[in-house]
Amino acid sequence: MQQIIYFFIRNKNFLIFAFLFVISVLLTIQTHNYHNDKFLSSANALTGGIYTLKSNLTHYFNLSQENKKLVEENMRLHQELVHFREGAGTPILDSTSPRFAYASARIINNRYSSTKNFLTINKGSKHGIETDMGVISSNGLVGIVGKVSKNYATVQSILNTNSKINAKLAKSGHFGTLVWNTQDPQVVQLIDIPRMADVQKGDTIVTGGRSIIFPEGILIGTVKDYVPDSYDDNYFKLNVSLFNDMTSLQFVYLIDHNDVEEILELEKDMKDGK
Repeated sequence: MQQIIYFFIRNKNFLIFAFLFVISVLLTIQTHNYHNDKFLSSANALTGGIYTLKSNLTHYFNLSQENKKLVEENMRLHQELVHFREGAGTPILDSTSPRFAYASARIINNRYSSTKNFLTINKGSKHGIETDMGVISSNGLVGIVGKVSKNYATVQSILNTNSKINAKLAKSGHFGTLVWNTQDPQVVQLIDIPRMADVQKGDTIVTGGRSIIFPEGILIGTVKDYVPDSYDDNYFKLNVSLFNDMTSLQFVYLIDHNDVEEILELEKDMKDGK
């Protein structure tokens, strides 16, 4: 306390000057319109800049939350789209139980530069994730869930030489198998397309629906070019430019087929001759 008193005594002349200077400035601003307007303009500019900075910082730190909301909204839209496709032309008896259900996840690792590429997501068995779930993004096909731990799961990417997925030409409906020749992460191959199929550059390729993993009509890409298959001249091999940029994925949706166990059991009985 004594130090504070000594400070005021030592600097009394400067403090009196500063006090009188502030008083004179305030009186000048109050009594002269020009100075008052200048002061208000400067104050508004300062506070406006502060508010803008605050808004930008708040927006930046809220981006993750906004992204989460967008992912959840897209998930609901995917659910409604699949439900619409399943019910097209057919009465929907139970609108709460479509054949496919969706969950969202964030990619925490993405490998795309080898021949056996995979992704790692931040959801696992405690979130209901299981092996063989289909994985897509808002732009199209991504892969299939491979291994699952409690909190995480790996996804076998379509950029994997072990990946073989049923796909078709959206226009003609001709089916084939989607594979990858390891040459370009933006281009995959659709093989086993019969030569009789009407194929054109730019045709859309989608999932075929002949599996228990993906619903029909999930976007994959467009035909870049095509040539006769080197193993069988009766078939085409199509190079497909992916809709997804597989090198910059951030969020994905996982597809759960609600009837998978029933279908597998039925097919098993047929194989066993029951």
